[in-house]
Amino acid sequence: MDSKTPVENLYSIEPALSSSSRRSNFSAHSKSVGRSSIREVSFSDLGPKPVKYGSRGAESETYNMSQKEINDEDARLVQINDPVKTNERFEFAGNSIRTGKYSVLTFLPRNLFEQFHRVAYIYFLVIAVLNQLPQLAVFGRFASILPLAIVLLVTAVKDAYEDYRRHRADKIENNRLASVLVNHEFQQKKWKDIQVGEIIKIHANETIPCDIVLLSTCDPTGVAYVQTINLDGESNLKTRYAKQETLLKIPEKENVSGLIKCEKPNRNIYGFQANMEVDGKRVSLGPSNIILRGCELKNTTWAIGVAVYAGRETKAMLNNSGAPSKRSRLETHMNLEIIFLSLFLTALCTVVSVCAAVWLRRHRDELDYLPFYRRKDFYEEEEDNYNYYGWGLEIVFTFLMSVIVFQIMIPISLYISMELVRVGQAYFMIRDTQMYDEPSDSRFQCRALNINEDLGQIKYVFSDKTGTLTENKMEFQCASVWGVDYNSGKGSSQDQKDGYFVEVDGKILRPKMVVKTDPELLQFARSGKDTKEGSHVHDFFLALAACNTIVPLIVDTPDPTLKLIDYQGESPDEQALVYAAAAYGYMLIERTSGHIVIDIQGERQRFNVLGLHEFDSDRKRMSVILGLPNKSVKVFVKGADTTMFGVTDRSLNTSIIRATEAHLHSYSSIGLRTLVIGMRELSTSEFEEWHSAFEVASNALMGRARLLRKVATNIESNLRILGASGIEDKLQEGVPEAIESLRTAGIKVWVLTGDKQETAISIGYSSKLLTSKMTQIIVNRNSKESCRKSLEDAIIMSKKLTTMSGNTNDTGRTLGASLTPVALIIDGTSLVYILDCELEEMLFELACNCSVVLCCRVAPLQKAGIVALVKKRTSDMTLAIGDGANDVSMIQMADVGVGISGQEGRQAVMASDFAMGQFRFLVTLLLVHGHWNYQRMGYMILYNFYKNAVFVLVLFWYVLFTCFTLSTAINEWSSVLYSVIYTSVPTIVVGILDKDLNRRTLLKYPQLYGAGHREECYNKRLFWITMIDTVWQSAVIFFIPLLAYGGSTIDASSIGDLWTLAVVILVNLHLAMDVICWNWITHAAIWGSIVATVICVIIIDAIPSLVGYWAIFQIARTGLFWLCLLSIIVAALIPRFVVKVLYQFYTPCDVQIAREAEKFQPRSESAAVEVEMNPILNQPRP
Repeated sequence: MDSKTPVENLYSIEPALSSSSRRSNFSAHSKSVGRSSIREVSFSDLGPKPVKYGSRGAESETYNMSQKEINDEDARLVQINDPVKTNERFEFAGNSIRTGKYSVLTFLPRNLFEQFHRVAYIYFLVIAVLNQLPQLAVFGRFASILPLAIVLLVTAVKDAYEDYRRHRADKIENNRLASVLVNHEFQQKKWKDIQVGEIIKIHANETIPCDIVLLSTCDPTGVAYVQTINLDGESNLKTRYAKQETLLKIPEKENVSGLIKCEKPNRNIYGFQANMEVDGKRVSLGPSNIILRGCELKNTTWAIGVAVYAGRETKAMLNNSGAPSKRSRLETHMNLEIIFLSLFLTALCTVVSVCAAVWLRRHRDELDYLPFYRRKDFYEEEEDNYNYYGWGLEIVFTFLMSVIVFQIMIPISLYISMELVRVGQAYFMIRDTQMYDEPSDSRFQCRALNINEDLGQIKYVFSDKTGTLTENKMEFQCASVWGVDYNSGKGSSQDQKDGYFVEVDGKILRPKMVVKTDPELLQFARSGKDTKEGSHVHDFFLALAACNTIVPLIVDTPDPTLKLIDYQGESPDEQALVYAAAAYGYMLIERTSGHIVIDIQGERQRFNVLGLHEFDSDRKRMSVILGLPNKSVKVFVKGADTTMFGVTDRSLNTSIIRATEAHLHSYSSIGLRTLVIGMRELSTSEFEEWHSAFEVASNALMGRARLLRKVATNIESNLRILGASGIEDKLQEGVPEAIESLRTAGIKVWVLTGDKQETAISIGYSSKLLTSKMTQIIVNRNSKESCRKSLEDAIIMSKKLTTMSGNTNDTGRTLGASLTPVALIIDGTSLVYILDCELEEMLFELACNCSVVLCCRVAPLQKAGIVALVKKRTSDMTLAIGDGANDVSMIQMADVGVGISGQEGRQAVMASDFAMGQFRFLVTLLLVHGHWNYQRMGYMILYNFYKNAVFVLVLFWYVLFTCFTLSTAINEWSSVLYSVIYTSVPTIVVGILDKDLNRRTLLKYPQLYGAGHREECYNKRLFWITMIDTVWQSAVIFFIPLLAYGGSTIDASSIGDLWTLAVVILVNLHLAMDVICWNWITHAAIWGSIVATVICVIIIDAIPSLVGYWAIFQIARTGLFWLCLLSIIVAALIPRFVVKVLYQFYTPCDVQIAREAEKFQPRSESAAVEVEMNPILNQPRP
């Protein structure tokens, strides 16, 4: 007993010890490691320093950015309860926030500045300015400004409304009330008036108004529970703690003072370093002592803290920058075509100006008397030049006037049309019931409107496994205890049908989740510690119940005699293990900062928590030091097998270790997630040594994280293996079918996971990512040279396999790698040596030869590095999909990022471009909506180029026949309204509603997605074919009326109205020829635009003050007018119709074949329609 007396004495310091030791500055879970690494992918935080994707050190370095030494220059000094003195030297930011972009004064200049970042807008502004000059005025001054003004106005109104909503939300937020200590009593104060240094009291279910350091709580041990759903989307409760030195201070009754020295404001929401001087004692502060703005206080009556960061300097506001902006690839290609059109426009203007120069030189002697020029003015007594500026200037003016007349060659309406079409497409994606997840009640989210069409060209999909392919709802399946495998699948005892429960004060307490139990293991658990097997089982389940950060919550039920225990935690793995321990009679009842209460087979026992070292990425394990009721002290450790077996005492029970390793391998082979459990008893000297070392490390001003890690490593040594657990993370519904569809569509699916290799391979088989026909190439090395050798051998093997199968079949087609598919499996250790060096190229070459790539044991930054590896070496589109914070870097690196709203919070959703509830929805998103969006947008861009070019070329032909004078027969208002009213609505409607194929066909034949890979809907060939067709149609429109009315006395305005109507009718009929899916909205848009044009022309010609008064009424009464319209339509569209028929008949593409199949399918629903598709080529585009 004497030997245990010092340990008993240590119990008296347990509250202080547990307050400081329970939270070392390690990350909360493996997910938190991912979160800290997110900052490294936020390139703005890194400055010029390059991101090292392959380095494990980079991850630790990023995490420790908030744990470096705080010197006086980099520190913020906060005087507790003295905001005046706190802000005396430096006036810190107030707590008022502003998320709005504009004010009343800055809206107009700033909004215009942002809009004119589009070069096309500057182009049209220059055109409008040139038209204001008398020498260059072709159109009316107001008419020339109208198109640009309309586009700017529409965008400005949208931006103003969005900013108004932000300002309104800011006002509501800033005027919320909080209890602030003023003159020794808490008074209500608006959030915007809170200052750094003030003491704030938060009540249950209230939101934290700023970043505060906890001083005290209602709990005697200083624990507070917070929910961070507004910050990172996680609904599980987190624990935060007040220091013992401030826990008993009552601000209303005594003067609370002190100095907090903390780091300057930064974005790392998972790191915080500071120290606090109170009553002459300096104590360290870490992430567990600060509650951030936006969190909510839960299951805690009240908490008191001091404001350290306020307003825009809070971590939540510093992270309020959103995901990186991405541009559509189609829009990028479109800019090249706009450059071509600009050059074409310049060529037209050059032709006109050169011809004008020649004409002026030839007719220079006639200029004095020609009606248009009348170089001499004879009205005055003295002759003077009139309306003529000399041969040189006239050429310059002619060129500039040509630019003004032909300005709509660059379609200004295209930009606004694309925005409206994307909004419409997003609406239908959001409303798609086939992408609605009923269990989570989550709809599809479109968070980035500018890349909808990129969904139709995805070539690589990079997917996380846990929570993305799987449900991330962990179920305890089996356990290995002291070398014996207990598999709960063997059966479940009858009396455990409703799960384990205890009775307290006449009320039944039962875990919320029922876990299947193994009868034999359950019998040992009930037998207690009397037998040898029972003792091992006791220690095993005690470790599962105690070695975690789970918070038990009591939940009421409709039955007043029944209450449920809901285990809240950040890790689904921990929840599953605690529920499993409860099912076997080890029910965690209560957790405070200093102790836990566990009901063991109906007997409540209290265990003092003397220390807790949480999980971190370097150790890959966590440990808890418990003071047992018998006054002994034990350390329980759980972690990954790769690190746990390295800290075990292999001289003890070697057979047990070997048996446990064999069981782990079998668990992994069937796709289970595994953890190893270990323990050892601490002597008095060992505990005292650990305690003193931990206190020194906790209060260290330099290298605190390194010292804490060293302390944890020292105590987690010479362990005795208790056993291992197997947890099943079930595949989501429809994942195998989804992956098969994606691969059939020619999309390469790469899975990037942090799980061990055996688990990843097992999930690969169950998800149909891997098949029995595949040859697996495994790269698992621990040095650069060995990685090089493995890659070289793997490349040779992959080439041999693909060459062997590269025979030709009877049809003459090359089978390629389809007969002998290759799967590459590589681990994170190998990637450390491969990424960021010359081996990257070899890895990419090998991956290109493989049908599947499976990366296991990868860190978050390595995920981003793999995506970057593909993006740098190919022009193929990439998509990354994940559900956790450790996937954010990958999501932001890919061309398209998709977040899964799953069990690991919403960080991935908040960083993504699109979000949905299940992985299987990716098939509908890509194969259906992606195909439709790409097809619609590609056609809409080409159509806009076509319809504007037709109009410009008609004007060009007219200029050639009017002595190059740049006079126009078409009314200036018709020129302005052409892009705004006459032709804008149909292209928008078709861009939103048209469907070249129905949903069923696209899902039945995934190969149809290859149209996007081959760029069938938008490419240079289509662009130039469209331009050639445009030249023909414009010539038909111009020359048929010219020949028909050549010898008549018709005026220019009348024939101009004929050309206007002919152009509008022709381009709308051209569009109608290409529409596949007709509905009443499409009919109304196309035919309504023609009717609207006729009405506008009539109204314009009915205004006496405008040129061409009554012209349409004069020409429309003749039969020749209607004959010309009919002739133009027939002659202009026949070549296009003939070419289209011949092309579809002799060389149809996959989409056209499938469309024909759709037509005949209703006639024979029962008969299968065989559709032969083009082969999918997996070679990347360089």
